[in-house]
Amino acid sequence: MTDHAKTAAPHRHTLRVYYEDTDAAGVVYYANYLRFAERARTEALRALGIPHAEMVDRFGLMFVVRRVEVDYLRPARIDDSLTVVTEALAIGGASVVLRQDVQGTAGSCAVLRVRLACVKPGEEKPARLPPQWRQVLEAMLAERPASVESDTRPA
Repeated sequence: MTDHAKTAAPHRHTLRVYYEDTDAAGVVYYANYLRFAERARTEALRALGIPHAEMVDRFGLMFVVRRVEVDYLRPARIDDSLTVVTEALAIGGASVVLRQDVQGTAGSCAVLRVRLACVKPGEEKPARLPPQWRQVLEAMLAERPASVESDTRPA
């Protein structure tokens, strides 16, 4: 883990909607919200001091998406500036549940709930989160009443 881990929650990643992200009507194609969320998760982990390459090189572990749910709320359009807000909802022994809110100028465009599993590359079984990862991921924990998110249990 690098020495530049930050402790700010939630993480914000800004991006621009390009022509390649849209359908013929200039609206973001639904699957591209997954790409936006992936980029934002990568940058959130990097900001916490656990970039993907170091996860594998130093710890022999990586995160894989085990489950994702998306609520599409309003369309984003070509040239829009979007901000993906990423925060942790729960941290388990071998998994993390994240909430990612893709926000445009008019509010939320899509809200994703992502369950990441920690695994060893090439293996199909979960691996425990290293204590160093757990410590920095806890900095991303959302401060919200338990009733707001009914199922934050990690797998």
